[in-house]
Amino acid sequence: MVGVGVFGRNHARVYKELEQQGEPVRLVGVIDPDLERADAVAREFGCRGFGSVEQMLTTHSEVRAASVAAPTLHHFEVARALMNAGIDVLIEKPLAATVDEARELVKLAATQKRIAQVGHLERFNPAVRATIPLLTQPMFFEVHRLSVFTPRSLDVDVVLDLMIHDLDIVLSFVNSPVKEVRAVGLPILSGKVDIANVRLEFESGCVANFTASRVSTERVRKLRFFQPHQYISVDYGRQEVLVFSVGADGAAPGAPTVNPQIKVARPPVTSEEPLHAELKSFLHAARERSAPVVPLEDGRLALALALEIVGEIREHGKKVGLAGLAKAKA
Repeated sequence: MVGVGVFGRNHARVYKELEQQGEPVRLVGVIDPDLERADAVAREFGCRGFGSVEQMLTTHSEVRAASVAAPTLHHFEVARALMNAGIDVLIEKPLAATVDEARELVKLAATQKRIAQVGHLERFNPAVRATIPLLTQPMFFEVHRLSVFTPRSLDVDVVLDLMIHDLDIVLSFVNSPVKEVRAVGLPILSGKVDIANVRLEFESGCVANFTASRVSTERVRKLRFFQPHQYISVDYGRQEVLVFSVGADGAAPGAPTVNPQIKVARPPVTSEEPLHAELKSFLHAARERSAPVVPLEDGRLALALALEIVGEIREHGKKVGLAGLAKAKA
């Protein structure tokens, strides 16, 4: 476990819980350059604390898999060191700081024959998993991810911090190249973009609108989309899916609504902490030497799109005279 800040500690917690639940895994140690923090987390979860990957490898050559939850700027060097040492990796999102680094990680995983997964957590949300069998031809998405302000992850724009989750989900649902990107955003409480609105058009004709904010007064995690004869609403937080279907003469499945041609159904969703599902999936792929559910290439695609959006926001800011605002906040 490399990096035990807020989210890295959660990885350590879940690995320990999986070990206690009988999964064939043992939490050997946690790594953080802040040795005091590493030792505190190590004591909490009954393992050892280390200050570097090299220090851990000199005493624990048996390590076979690791999570990388260090700051994004360090993902490349840390993941490279681990893969070169023969260790499979789960790398938190965003995959890397640049597309070139992401591309290099994809190549390295292939040449070193490492199982390498990117931590796009919402892929393992039970509501998302329940939605995948319902997909036919999505044509319009409306996505909201709003959070209250915290001093965490302010080294990146809200697009790379929050919106990238939804970009990854929509890319996987639509399965079509992006044709056009339009985006606006503003720094509010930090020197980076804190609120953003994005419109994507895909080659398939699908359109997707995204709003992400880390300065909201409420917490919202919802994805809604239309496809022929259906409107589907996914609530990430509640882990719920609602399906509104249109069909003449009762052909649509589900319970009737006020309009007799529209029926609503609630597909069964088995509740589970997404991080539990994600780490179990990663460990299974590592043991079986099978392809991970979210390969590094998916992480590269999401990162490339997120960085393109950040660029569009910057260009829009220049056009309307907002270029100096971010500097003033920094």
